[in-house]
Amino acid sequence: MGKKDKSKKKISGSVKTALKTERKLNAKQKKELATLGEDDIENVIAQIEKEEARRQHVVEKTVAPPSRRVNFTLTAHPFKDELIMLGGEFHDGRTTFVYGDMFTYNINKNEWMIIKAPSAPPPRCGHQAIITTTNKGELWVFGGEFSSPSESQFYHYKDLWVYRFAEKKWEKILSPGGPSSRSGHRMTHIKKQLVVFGGFHDNLRDYKYYNDVHIFNLETYVWHKIELSGKILTGGYSKERIKKDVDKGCIHNDMFLMTPEKNDQSGLKWKWVSIKQSGIKISPRCSASATLVQPNLAYLFGGVYDEEDNEEDLHGKFYNDLVALDLEKFQWYTVTLCGKKDVTTRRRRRKPKEEEGPENTTENEDDSDNEIHEPPSITTESTVIDDDGIFTVTVGPASISTIDKKENIHENIFVPCPRINVGLVVKHNTLYLYGGMFEDGDRQYTLSDFYSLDCRKLDEWKTILTDDLSLQTWYDSSNSSSDSEHTDDSNENEDSSEDEPMDIDQN
Repeated sequence: MGKKDKSKKKISGSVKTALKTERKLNAKQKKELATLGEDDIENVIAQIEKEEARRQHVVEKTVAPPSRRVNFTLTAHPFKDELIMLGGEFHDGRTTFVYGDMFTYNINKNEWMIIKAPSAPPPRCGHQAIITTTNKGELWVFGGEFSSPSESQFYHYKDLWVYRFAEKKWEKILSPGGPSSRSGHRMTHIKKQLVVFGGFHDNLRDYKYYNDVHIFNLETYVWHKIELSGKILTGGYSKERIKKDVDKGCIHNDMFLMTPEKNDQSGLKWKWVSIKQSGIKISPRCSASATLVQPNLAYLFGGVYDEEDNEEDLHGKFYNDLVALDLEKFQWYTVTLCGKKDVTTRRRRRKPKEEEGPENTTENEDDSDNEIHEPPSITTESTVIDDDGIFTVTVGPASISTIDKKENIHENIFVPCPRINVGLVVKHNTLYLYGGMFEDGDRQYTLSDFYSLDCRKLDEWKTILTDDLSLQTWYDSSNSSSDSEHTDDSNENEDSSEDEPMDIDQN
């Protein structure tokens, strides 16, 4: 016998045990998938990509509005009066649907169109999308996740895609050294660069929350991992394992600014600076949506704060307040709506003639230009719980104080109901809000309503699409037929459902 290869690296006992455990878990999962009739999720995604790569022609079709969804992206076209919606998910208590469809919303025509372009990415949710003006407009998409209908399998993406509006074609960017697979991250566009921060990876066996930063150069198509000193926390949510089978979640409300190092010419040296926030105090929350309204002004809507009674029981406070952040002063303030002006304008009249002097003999019929209209105030201290027989909503501090069924009304000013992970975007100084989700106990309500708000007038939210939550099917885990009287909402959009995967074999 020849001598043993001494250069061969020995594997420690702990690593051997971990590999053995992994093999057992994989074998167990294969048996469970066979029982459920599900294919391995990686095979499913690979097959979807192959099918999309075979598509030769662009299909553009006017359709009904998109179905209920959450964790999608909503961006504004760089040149046209259009909004672009991509992906998202819907869960009915029993089955999860992850979407890969792309819609455009024509603002002027109030019209939705579905676009099926060659080589499209597979379905996903929890991804990020950025619009650039390069090459007549591009949509860049990174990461996200896909789950099987039973949620027994989760797949996190680490792929980068670009959709070129002029060519109406997708391209998968194959550049090494990028971020690891993840969803729930954030991505922004700075000086011909994409900056990706944070996110998480959860495969039901283990999880990890990230605080790393990666930059993708849009000119060289090269990824760079940025090393920054200091603790990286910019609000949001993270979770850590305290001991075996015991996890602790944390919602952050601190703020850090990522700023380039002085005199750096490479664009790769950055640092984190802790920011002292001023103005009103925003309650801790996660899953809020934010968008840039002006170069130095951002709006934030909604979010949730989870209160843990014990390891298994979570109660969420869902918010529907609209707040603004001054990006120069780092000052928070509540966006107060003034309401629609009354058609009958009040008139200020002078004293009766007999009480006036001889020089004041003419009555001022209308002096409304000098009239001061006080905007209605917004309650920011009380917590309100409302039960209308359909669902119960808990509204945290800084929210509108009165809830009327699925709408909030304060002195006749309508505000969309509390929710998380909405589509939020600004186009031509108008803020658009679509969908999202909130919970009532173990039940989830996924929304398909659509609103707009003029950021110059700040008078009132205008309803573009209404939503009837009684039409949403929810299958209680204890009794799948408990809500059978409700219409199954997942197929409500006949025109667009053909592109929506109703199981993992469809796209």
